Amino acid sequence: MRLEFTKMHGLGNDFVVIDCITQRAHLEPHQIKQIADRHFGVGFDQLLLVEAPTRPDVDFRYRIFNADGSEVQQCGNGARCFARFVRDRKLSRKNKLIVETASGIIELNITANGWVRVNMGIPRLEPAEIPFIADQRALTYPLQVGEQDVIISAVSMGNPHAVILVDNVNTAPVREWGRIIESHPRFPERVNVGFFQIIDRQNARLRVFERGAGETLACGTGTCAAVVAGIQQGLLDERVRVQLRGGELDIRWQGEGHPVWMTGPTARVFDGILRMYEWN
Repeated sequence: MRLEFTKMHGLGNDFVVIDCITQRAHLEPHQIKQIADRHFGVGFDQLLLVEAPTRPDVDFRYRIFNADGSEVQQCGNGARCFARFVRDRKLSRKNKLIVETASGIIELNITANGWVRVNMGIPRLEPAEIPFIADQRALTYPLQVGEQDVIISAVSMGNPHAVILVDNVNTAPVREWGRIIESHPRFPERVNVGFFQIIDRQNARLRVFERGAGETLACGTGTCAAVVAGIQQGLLDERVRVQLRGGELDIRWQGEGHPVWMTGPTARVFDGILRMYEWN
């Protein structure tokens, strides 16, 4: 199997993007893991597939796979790269794209400066919808991590997130706690773990340990979830600039019942060709 691909990143959160409209592709989990290997493959945090829509009221279907081969519902940095990819490849000339994902429909807007503004949808806060095991909905929850209780917020942005407020992201136990919380039994579908430092009401810093990928340089849905958690607790204004290890994202949320809007840059790194028989 011969497949053309593009390597892209959004604030260092890197992707392999494959056009499955003009070429046919079927990748098994073990093949995805091989492509993701940064020593023997191309290397990526997520693999993005651009597919034809399954319904008439959208422009494309967008599928996302982690480096471990598992399929996930949503990826904010990937969504921005998706929009840039379909424009660069001339699969669409629209500045506004309606795209179906495993978690629902999202809207992508390409701005005049080349950044992409994404309607990430309405956050889900009910434990059963995240999913998260809790007796009832609360702003924060105690979660046993090793021998201590950690206070988290639980938010779904189409994928589950646990948000922990920390004094300093540089000294936060991202890998240690991230590995434990990612597979915590109270998150039946595993979880992404955000370590969130609030600077003031309009500025914050974030590191994210992503399920199936480990710590990444940026996580779009994780940034949205962290800002939602901060606003819910009365700590942030409705527009927040968040500094991640790979760069900055602009997040806006008007409160419960409203969608989260995320704006940020993308970058195309290189194009290449995969010959899949070499990976068997």
